[in-house]
Amino acid sequence: MELATPFTAITNGEQETYLGRHILAEFFECDPNILNSLDKIEKNMLDAALECGATIVQKCFHMFNPYGVSGVVIIAESHLAIHTWPELGYAAVDLFTCGSSCDPKVAYEFLKKVFNSNRATFTELKRGIINNQTHMVEEKPFELAYSEV
Repeated sequence: MELATPFTAITNGEQETYLGRHILAEFFECDPNILNSLDKIEKNMLDAALECGATIVQKCFHMFNPYGVSGVVIIAESHLAIHTWPELGYAAVDLFTCGSSCDPKVAYEFLKKVFNSNRATFTELKRGIINNQTHMVEEKPFELAYSEV
């Protein structure tokens, strides 16, 4: 069986290969009217998937009572998921992409802009780190890369 197209990066002068990049993002001080609109959240999440170069497969969104939206966009490269707390101006977002054809950081920056977020942070996980000698997935603890913008 041939290996799916992994992502390759140079880290500390060494080539590193992994199956996916997983961004766990938090958006603060967002426009509550956007965060409480099923239509706007769905459109923004679909647009974020397209902006980052993903191929959309399916979507599912739900409006909660009295407020808040949860949803997921299934992409050929993995998924983008969200839950909003409009009463707090807060959104928690999960951006997981596999391979090198799309960049979850592009989706992160896009969502930060369209949510009118005054502050945002993300942690990036490397998923499925490939051993360059054995070409097998290594069992390693997550390496966290944190960014506050």
